[in-house]
Amino acid sequence: MTLSGKKVTVGLTGGIACYKVPYLVRALTKAGAETQVIMTDAATEFITTLTMETVSQRPVAHQMFPPERYIATRHIDLAQWADLMIVAPATANFIAKVSSGICDDLMTTVVCAATCPVMIAPAMNPQMWANPITLRNVADLKELGYLFVGPEEGEMACEDAGIGRMSEPEQLYTAVEAFLCQEKG
Repeated sequence: MTLSGKKVTVGLTGGIACYKVPYLVRALTKAGAETQVIMTDAATEFITTLTMETVSQRPVAHQMFPPERYIATRHIDLAQWADLMIVAPATANFIAKVSSGICDDLMTTVVCAATCPVMIAPAMNPQMWANPITLRNVADLKELGYLFVGPEEGEMACEDAGIGRMSEPEQLYTAVEAFLCQEKG
């Protein structure tokens, strides 16, 4: 198995492209990677935590302060666990928060504290992607060492077409695999 012994955190933010992410997690798991899923509250409006727990074979982290099992340093444990974190889909809101250093939920807090590289797969309407603020935020994050895959050109859920579509799960898997295999040696 190509990714045996590797640990990948997969973060989902609130966008319709969430429906594609179980395919990525399944591919990572089948390749031998341990996957830990983190979801924002908005992501849980598009896809269930049960779906992601089923394909990852692990409980999903999505609340900063879960009432049933709160651990004060959970965000740090999650941030230090992985060899790579990929956020897919990554909304304009999420990208702006990370670029500005805002840590107001579990996802942004984990990204801020991450000790591994963070890969971002943007997904948003073409007008949002083309917004100069979004483009500046992406450029700033790239300069800081964040990795980006996509976005791609195509039709959106809103029926607009242009650049902003999240890369397909196969493309994301290939990017993760290439990164992690280069890290081996």
